[in-house]
Amino acid sequence: MFYLVARLVLRPVFWILFRPRVRGRANVPATGAFIIASNHLSFIDSMAIPLSAPRRVGYLAKAEYFTTPGVGGWLTRTLFTALGALPVQRQTSRAAQEALDTALGVLRAGGGFGIYPEGTRSRDGRLARGKTGVAWLALTADCPVVPVGITGTDRIQPPGATWPRPHRFTVVFGEPMTFPEHAGQAGSNRARREVTDRIMEQIALLSGQEKAGWGQPAA
Repeated sequence: MFYLVARLVLRPVFWILFRPRVRGRANVPATGAFIIASNHLSFIDSMAIPLSAPRRVGYLAKAEYFTTPGVGGWLTRTLFTALGALPVQRQTSRAAQEALDTALGVLRAGGGFGIYPEGTRSRDGRLARGKTGVAWLALTADCPVVPVGITGTDRIQPPGATWPRPHRFTVVFGEPMTFPEHAGQAGSNRARREVTDRIMEQIALLSGQEKAGWGQPAA
């Protein structure tokens, strides 16, 4: 209920400030588990995509965002809770696997989970080769991946900027992707790499970004 109320409040404010263009919302499955796999240009992407999607999309967020004291901490905690963010510890030796396990729990419950296969925000606007965690999730949960291209958010809040500034952005939801030929192959490095590269190709088409480092090995 809190999520629904907060979304009703946040979404109109977001639309007034940034006047987004959103295309392909019908490509997000109406029921069942799904993964949103997007390029990553700005901190604000984790607000822009959930507020643009027709269904709830959970993203991982640092646990510190949920435990900071004071009024500022309360505002941050409220915002991230409203967006469906999931707290995760990032300083532990098992942080990467714990993050995937958290995502898998959302998918197995029939929900939507958002991931940035590049692993970090682009500093130069180019699209890095994806890491294979997205493929592991898709093959383990046996659910579709919706590729997403987002543009313009780097003008709203570039890396290092403290506060966002008004600027239009665009979110394009691509057609869902499934990988029946790799069913049961989540443990195969080759299958994960092939699935990830196919997802990244679609993200590149949707975002229009130049590729960077795609000829190099990626985890």
